[in-house]
Amino acid sequence: MKFFKQIFLVLVMMLCSNLVSAQKQKTIEKALIKTNIYCNHCAKCETCGEKFQKVLLREKGIQMVTVDEKEMTIEVVYNTKKTDLTKVKTAITKLGYDADEMLADAVAYEGLDNCCKK
Repeated sequence: MKFFKQIFLVLVMMLCSNLVSAQKQKTIEKALIKTNIYCNHCAKCETCGEKFQKVLLREKGIQMVTVDEKEMTIEVVYNTKKTDLTKVKTAITKLGYDADEMLADAVAYEGLDNCCKK
């Protein structure tokens, strides 16, 4: 009987360790979001570049933003415990830019500098 108790305890300990490791799963994600950038200086532009850095970094969970105007992408590093990809894309659309399949907010788009529009 003592032998079965020991085996039972070992199995319980293994199960608990698996649960703990499952909780420590990766919480930082990196997403490459396709957008439409029409000016050649958006990453440094006062209107766009600062918005990407200042506004998006204030969004809960977003840790880093990199704009590549040549590739027309926005790379975002975010914490999955605090936000998700849909919220990140929505934040980008509120700046006036498309985010993959999500279209830019029309009012925000109209507020962009003319060099940033089609």
